Amino acid sequence: MAQRSVLITGVGGGIGAAAAETFHNAGWRVIGLDRREPDADLAVDRFELVDIGQSEQIADLFARLRSERTELNALVNNAAIQINKPIVETTDADWELIINTNVRAAFQCIRDAHPLLAACRGAVVNVSSVHAVATSMNVAVYAISKGALVALTRSAALELANDGVRCNAVLPGAIDTKMLRDGLDRRPHPDGPEGNLRILAERTPLGFVASADQIAPTILHLADNDQSAYTTGQTVVLDGGATIRLSTE
Repeated sequence: MAQRSVLITGVGGGIGAAAAETFHNAGWRVIGLDRREPDADLAVDRFELVDIGQSEQIADLFARLRSERTELNALVNNAAIQINKPIVETTDADWELIINTNVRAAFQCIRDAHPLLAACRGAVVNVSSVHAVATSMNVAVYAISKGALVALTRSAALELANDGVRCNAVLPGAIDTKMLRDGLDRRPHPDGPEGNLRILAERTPLGFVASADQIAPTILHLADNDQSAYTTGQTVVLDGGATIRLSTE
């Protein structure tokens, strides 16, 4: 079998880096995008310095990939920004930054990658969030963006099905990443973020907060036509059971 290729946005972050390693270990060629230079041990075969919040940078990248006749079997829209602010303190600039990065960029990546994905009958995996279905205080725009990403997943699944391109989403809950710890750091606790992390684990039915490595295999599963050929337009919640519990319990 010819080596398959995946493009992962936000590859330097927790879930992005874990996904890169998982795909790499499965024999895929990994093309990674991030707005910052990666760590030396990042499992990518090709790295592109791209700020996906800038539409022209995305357009330039995919123009180059198409001109190089790059084979692309999967696209993982993982890059995201979260700002912790109440609605009444959220600025227009905050809104534009989050929506551009979390939603518009994913939309553009799907659109611009379409010829490459269609040629391989490939797949898209959008990394949304449990905040698309149940959310918290002071993350309104982030939650809105992740809900929009779920809607984009359904729309893309319908429109691209005739080309054999599948589109699904994963909705991680509390995952032990820098983004989670930055958010926990803003909540007062005598033991700091570690104390808040323990509370999260205690409130999760499975009793632990997942690592990014425990999310990446599901991303690979949804990207791989051999593993999920009949799955499209679906959302997979990976939250340790957090959203199945009534809030009144």
